[in-house]
Amino acid sequence: MIDRPGLAHFLRTRREALQPEDVGLFRGARRRTSGLRREEVAALCHMSTDYYSRLEREKGPQPSEQMVAAIAQGMHLSTDERDHLFRLAGHRPPERGTASEHVSPGMLRILDRLTDTPAEVVTELGETLRQTPQGVALVGDLMRFTGPARSIGYRWFTDPDARGIHLEEDHEFYSRMYAAGLRAIAAQRGPTSRAAGYVELLRAESAEFREYWDRHEIGIRPRDLKRYVHPEVGLLELTCQVLTDAETSHSLLVYTAVPGSESAEKLQLLGVLARAGTRYPGAGRG
Repeated sequence: MIDRPGLAHFLRTRREALQPEDVGLFRGARRRTSGLRREEVAALCHMSTDYYSRLEREKGPQPSEQMVAAIAQGMHLSTDERDHLFRLAGHRPPERGTASEHVSPGMLRILDRLTDTPAEVVTELGETLRQTPQGVALVGDLMRFTGPARSIGYRWFTDPDARGIHLEEDHEFYSRMYAAGLRAIAAQRGPTSRAAGYVELLRAESAEFREYWDRHEIGIRPRDLKRYVHPEVGLLELTCQVLTDAETSHSLLVYTAVPGSESAEKLQLLGVLARAGTRYPGAGRG
């Protein structure tokens, strides 16, 4: 059962404790509010200000599990705080560990500060949970996918558009890498895991996947240098730095170019496209 007074008080105290810089927002000179404004929290949680405000006033319908998860992520709650929020809202907290899609506050704080480079947070199955605007400009909005298509490895073998951002000569390597990577995760997580479910789906849907799966390759790592073909700026050669959360196996991927290189200049142009809201239509990433 929902605890409306407890939920309202918890949301209000967490909102007042958050500062604009904690969530990547600019602090204006005339700010008088203690913490964030309700409309700022609502925007971070992808909901209307009226809906969020009603929760703080102990009104409105019981929020769904999806809405509670959005609030927990938008307010940068820790896992313990997230679980408490779910209980106050009358729901059972989601799973923890590698099955969780709740990005840690520390990783979000780093992502919020990456304002001039492509970056994203992904699960161990290649499901994109968060992207910077420049990341969207580079590879498209990867958070829009649902179901198995959320995984880049699944899309690689089932959606031809997933390959358009990579040079054709690199396609075989990515096919081997995604098949080998999925094999390693499925072996680690077990036969009832989501990874094992993806294996069964792909074996049924993709003859190419079955071919690479039957090779039983393992340990094929991403290359240090990644090449992307962008429809506006052309070929980019980027390196990818990875920061992994040991508890959830989420990875923060940050893409950079050698200073002074042609790709560095193209990344600057991508920043202009990101500020203009330009979205690359492709769906690939590797």
